[in-house]
Amino acid sequence: MLVTFIRTIVLYILVLIVMRLMGKREIGQLQPFELAISIMIADLASIPMSDNGIPISNGIIPILGLLVMHLVISMINMKSMKSRAVLCGKPTILIYRGRIDEKALKKERFTLNELQERLRGNNIVNIGDVEYAILETSGQVTVIQKPNKRTTIPEDFNIMPEYEGITYDLVVDGKIMKENLKQIQKEEDWLRKQVAKFNINIEDALIVTYDGKGQIFCQEKEQKR
Repeated sequence: MLVTFIRTIVLYILVLIVMRLMGKREIGQLQPFELAISIMIADLASIPMSDNGIPISNGIIPILGLLVMHLVISMINMKSMKSRAVLCGKPTILIYRGRIDEKALKKERFTLNELQERLRGNNIVNIGDVEYAILETSGQVTVIQKPNKRTTIPEDFNIMPEYEGITYDLVVDGKIMKENLKQIQKEEDWLRKQVAKFNINIEDALIVTYDGKGQIFCQEKEQKR
């Protein structure tokens, strides 16, 4: 029992490291070769976990081999557009200038119901509002609405909004995020004074954030109230 537990922990850590090295994409964003490698890694890891008679190296070595293959294929994709087209495929236009391309749907084995489902996932209820719908190599559908149906933006009214930047977490669960504090070029003493304005200590703060306009949001931990 203990041996099985230890083998499972080792393989889990290995798979976690390998998947981390493969990148941060979600399952729906994986290219075909990445999805195939992910499935194979999961299968290879499960066999030594369930059978103590199989050497753990029989799972570790193939998994590391798949990682090497992934890195090699990724490098080839970055260097060669032709290889990228073969391994990942090319985007397919399903709706072109407001008209559904039936040939493209048949080629990709895409039904109208699936297309409508993907459009609803992009907050498009009426298919007549779509100018272009592109099936990406990852399987996701990118939608471009007709000009008169698109959401207006400040530029349409010749308005230039103020720069907002990004929001930094300065305190999370009572702990100071020192790297973020350096990014905004502030000191810990400054942070403590700002948090004190909310009548709480840093150790009692659930979260403290600092946005691009210099505004601070602070919330106290519930158990400290």
